[in-house]
This record gives sequence, C-alpha cells and structure tokens, in this order.
Amino acid sequence: MLNPGLFSSMSCEWATPKAVYDQLEAEFGPFDLDPCPKGYEGLWSGLTAEWTGRVFMNPPYGREIGKWLKKAYESSLKGALAVCLIPSRTDTRWWHQYVMKGHVRFIEGRLCFNDDGKPAPFPSAVVVFKPVKS
Repeated sequence: MLNPGLFSSMSCEWATPKAVYDQLEAEFGPFDLDPCPKGYEGLWSGLTAEWTGRVFMNPPYGREIGKWLKKAYESSLKGALAVCLIPSRTDTRWWHQYVMKGHVRFIEGRLCFNDDGKPAPFPSAVVVFKPVKS
C-alpha cells in the first residue's frame, strides 16, 4: 500500500535530522541564517528577509517550495551560500528551474525526520547554491 503522505499535503513540516545538520555545518562552517525555522510560522517571513552569509534551509515541502528555492538561488547570485535540504522531486518545475542551477547531492536511503526513527515517504537531496558575487 502506498503512503498517502507522499501524494498529499498532509504535512509540509519535516524537522531537519540533527546528524544531517551537523554534517553540513561541519562542511560549510557555522550557518548565519535559517530562513524557515520550525515553529516560527507567521512570526516573520524568510521569503522577504535578505539572505546573506551562509544560509541553511529546510523549506516547507508544500506547494510553496518553489518560492523558497527561487529565493535561495537568487540570494546566491547576490553573494550568499545557500545549503538546502529538500525532497528529491526531479519531475517538478521548481527542480528544473532552480535546483538544477546548483550542486545537487542525492541522499542514500530515506531520512528519518523529526528524530522519530521513521523514514520519510520520499527520498531527499541537498542542493548547494554557491555564491556568485562576493
């Protein structure tokens, strides 16, 4: 039986696994900004804030994900480094418009989000948008 969460917007919040975050931070240095931290919905908008320095983003995985990846890509054109943990959805428009402009790393297996030990119903990837202007 297929997992209905894979094909619905049941949840777009997937908390970053600590080990994944720690590994990326060890590689890229301490991050200066997380534009969409879990639990801060409605308090401020990472989409309207300026992204500078080293940015880590695990965006909401719903229909708005393309806006977040567009912002990450455009911020890299202005000098930011954006490291993004995303669902591997290579058949989507946002993947081809933005993700393909970055450096993509596919994650082997399925991540366990929210540190609950249950694998996600989808594969994941990391896309890195390196700064164009410094």
